[in-house]
Amino acid sequence: MAYLNNETITVTAVLTKKGRELLATQGGLNITSFALSDDEIDYDLYQPNHPRGSAFYDIAIRNIPVLEPFTDETQVLKYKLVTLPSGVTRIPTISLGQSSILLDKNYTGEVIIIPATNPVSNTTLGYTAVLSNKNVGTIIGEDLPANANVTIPTFLGDVQSTTAQVAVGLRFRFIPNSSLTTNITTRLTVIGNETGGSVSIPVSVFATPLPESALAV
Repeated sequence: MAYLNNETITVTAVLTKKGRELLATQGGLNITSFALSDDEIDYDLYQPNHPRGSAFYDIAIRNIPVLEPFTDETQVLKYKLVTLPSGVTRIPTISLGQSSILLDKNYTGEVIIIPATNPVSNTTLGYTAVLSNKNVGTIIGEDLPANANVTIPTFLGDVQSTTAQVAVGLRFRFIPNSSLTTNITTRLTVIGNETGGSVSIPVSVFATPLPESALAV
């Protein structure tokens, strides 16, 4: 969905690949919600010192060509607009308890990932974790409230969709693939389901035993 131009509030919409799939299998669409994004906006163009005054601070931004709707859902809504609680003065950031996960396939200890958001948020809908290469192991979401209605993000490309694993929860557990025959390094991305912020860390699992001093969990 997109505005056709900057002068009139005229909206056009097209079905994405997923939308066409649902239409074909269900015979209709029951759209109950939508998301907005500002993917095409370059905020570096904002000029608070414009010589013609405050009315022209954002003139360059308002003159940016408006994107028409995309049928490829992997190329849109990467920078979603979010509604934050009153009084919040900065965009929440997400952090994890570890900067990387580094272990071997025989590791049997617990690898727990507990995201935190500052200022506090994502406590109701939790987080979405995307393990880019599911061959490295399994990511399991835990502690998500039963009444939380969370949709899996569709920003993954066709190639990623076949190799990635997605989980939703307030915390996560990672289990290395004990059947690995080669070393694998990939990335784990954790996204806030309420704020849209994200953080990404490398995940490496080795087919050969590592000394305990080398493990990072």
